[in-house]
Amino acid sequence: MSSPYDHQKGLLITAIGGLTLTVDIPLIRLADGGAWTIMLLRTGTTFVAAMIIWSVWRSLSRNAPPLIPGWSGLIVAICYGLTSVTFITAVYHTSTADLVFILAFNTVFAALLSWIFLGERPRLATIIAMAVMILGVLVIVGGSIGTGHLFGDFMALCSAFFVAVAITISRASGKDMGFTSLVGVLLPLGLAAFMVTGEGFHVNAPWWIIFNGAVIMPISFFCLAAGPKYISGPEVAMFYLLETVLAPVWVWMIFAETPTRNSLIGGGILTVTLVAHSLWQLHDGRKRRVDFAVHHPV
Repeated sequence: MSSPYDHQKGLLITAIGGLTLTVDIPLIRLADGGAWTIMLLRTGTTFVAAMIIWSVWRSLSRNAPPLIPGWSGLIVAICYGLTSVTFITAVYHTSTADLVFILAFNTVFAALLSWIFLGERPRLATIIAMAVMILGVLVIVGGSIGTGHLFGDFMALCSAFFVAVAITISRASGKDMGFTSLVGVLLPLGLAAFMVTGEGFHVNAPWWIIFNGAVIMPISFFCLAAGPKYISGPEVAMFYLLETVLAPVWVWMIFAETPTRNSLIGGGILTVTLVAHSLWQLHDGRKRRVDFAVHHPV
């Protein structure tokens, strides 16, 4: 069990990552371009920014995290790369509300994977929350039948799964994966470069997506990927709740995109469940940290 101080550090790092991530989808939408062009610019600028940051860090300190720490790091990088591909695809094939609500399902995947592979058996409250969240996703997906959003919803579910796999492996390895998620963009970058050569370069406001890739992605990806070193997989996944709640608000304010009835109902079920479960986790975690302090005095 990590110390209370490591736990607090992990919560702060992951919260910064989750909050920064909330502007990702609005910036993609503001750039107004083809899916492959957006993916090319987003991943290309992310990779360049990551290499600059890592190079400066390494020149100033011997403690710079490795880009890909071993085989576990390679698998995590691939998972984050697949996440980028499925995420951008989902942005162009479903509504923002559906996308972020379904992405919140990564908490269920993270809990299941941690249970199966790490032996971190979820509490009864977590199992109940998972069951309710499955119901919420089914409501959203059910409302997408016949609307043309079903494929996008499936891509969003794939994104949630790949993120959960990456979080679980990071947690199991105990290694610093902060830069690994950023290096993982090489996979979608190569795919996007190949596709753009065929269909052409299409973007109306490139500076939005360049800012997204150069600033927003490095901050959010690094923080969310570094979190599992200090806190549990389900706790890391919970911080995606910030995007679930705030991204549809930003999109509604900028583009006046109103969620469908099923999306609001399913999203409401997911959000209320996540909030309730997060509050319970915070309360339970506070009790465990007090017990830790009592039995491990400084």
